[in-house]
Formats: sequence, C-alpha cells, structure tokens
Amino acid sequence: MIFAAGWISVASADEGCLASAQSDLERLYCEVVERGGGAGLPSMVDFKRNDPKVQALLLRQPAKRLSLTLPEVSATPEPGSKPELATSQREPAKESRSEPSVTRGLAGCLLRGEFIQCPKVTYELEGNRSLASLDDGVLEPRNRLGIVPFDGGRNDDEAVRSYLSAAYDRYILKMLAIGLGANTMSFTAFHNAFQTLENSDVDFSKRMGQTYELLKQDRKTLGVKARYHDELPENLSMCETVDRDVIVCDNVGINWVFVRAN
Repeated sequence: MIFAAGWISVASADEGCLASAQSDLERLYCEVVERGGGAGLPSMVDFKRNDPKVQALLLRQPAKRLSLTLPEVSATPEPGSKPELATSQREPAKESRSEPSVTRGLAGCLLRGEFIQCPKVTYELEGNRSLASLDDGVLEPRNRLGIVPFDGGRNDDEAVRSYLSAAYDRYILKMLAIGLGANTMSFTAFHNAFQTLENSDVDFSKRMGQTYELLKQDRKTLGVKARYHDELPENLSMCETVDRDVIVCDNVGINWVFVRAN
C-alpha cells in the first residue's frame, strides 16, 4: 500500500499516459496531471505499483481541487487473482502450502462472523472510526509511525521476517490509533512493499512514515467509510495475534482486524 517512489517529485503528463492507463484510477491520474494537478504525485510507473486504495488516497485531494470525481474502489482482489492464506508464522504467501492450522495463541477460540470468541475474551471486527471518536493528539506531529530502519541483509530471510513481524505489529496498532482499522494491508502486501522499496534503494521505514503522515492529514478533513465490503474471514487459520488486544486475519487480498471487546 505504500509504493510512492518519487513522492516529492512533480509528475509530468506525457502523450502515452492515457494509452498506458488500465483502470479508472490510472485514467484519473492522467487527467489530474494534464490539468496541472500533478504536484506531489509519483510518476505513472510508481503510481501503478500502488494498491488501488492508496492510488485513491493519492488522488483524493488533487481530484477534489479540480472538481473531478474519484471512482469507487473495490476492496476485493483483481479479477482472475487467487488469494492465498497467510501463514501463522508471518511468511508471505507462496505457491505451495501445507494445510493451514490455527495458531497456538488462538487455540480454543471460535470465529463467529464479526466476532472471535475465545475462552476468556471476545474480539470484535474493527472498522474505520469517526474523527470525533479518536483519542486526543493522535493526528498531531508527535504521533509518528516510528518503524525503525532495517539494518540487516536483505538476503537474510530470518532477519527480514523478524524485522517485518515487529514492524507489522506496530503498523497495525498505529493504524488503529488513527481509526483506520479497515484500511490496513496484509502481511504479504507489507512484505512485498518492503522488498520492492528496499530493492529500489528506498528506505522502507521512512516511506512508511511519510505515508502515515499523509493519512493523518487526510483524517483531519476527509471522511471515511466504516467498511468497504461485507466479506468476512472463512476460518481462524487466516488469523494471527498481534498482542493480547488485537488479532489480524487476511486472505492476502483482504485484511481484517479484530479488537478485544470491553
């Protein structure tokens, strides 16, 4: 969700923009740039790398300034794609996979629609929250994402997995803090973002921090839907605990966050 290499650059229109556009959002991007609203947008190549939700986020303000309509964004995977279950060990989805199993931390729990019922506690599906419901100060500069830079070798799978597991847990909690429980990315998407950015010599932690600041600014002025779809996880093999208060489930294409009920 956070590909925006060239974030600070000014996108410039070219003759091939509309010819290369493959979606309504990409066509809107071309129109925004053509009308002179491309300041701050990434290049078309980098724009295409983003998840549709982030493409819409990037275009929201410039489109509004130009009185252009932002198309609806589907939360489901692209047609023809085949989402796979994320593993409980926080590994990105792969082609081959053994039968999924419930993680040890969720043993004894039951998935009941929008609730996960565990022996001593219940978790409820979290959507996006209204601006008025947020805690004081969460949208201020002092609330930063705070993911530390990766200082290991990118070919060290264990080091990468350990780093991203801790970073992802922090990311989820920070997204909840600004009321965007329905706008989180799956661990697989998070992992892929890390690999793409770092392989392009872009600091993953810095880019994530920039994206978080953008989300905070948009939260101050723009409303959000509580949810974007009615789909629910199929079973607990899709789920993993973040901490004692938060459980994350995903089918790679869709992410769900469940929060401990009071």
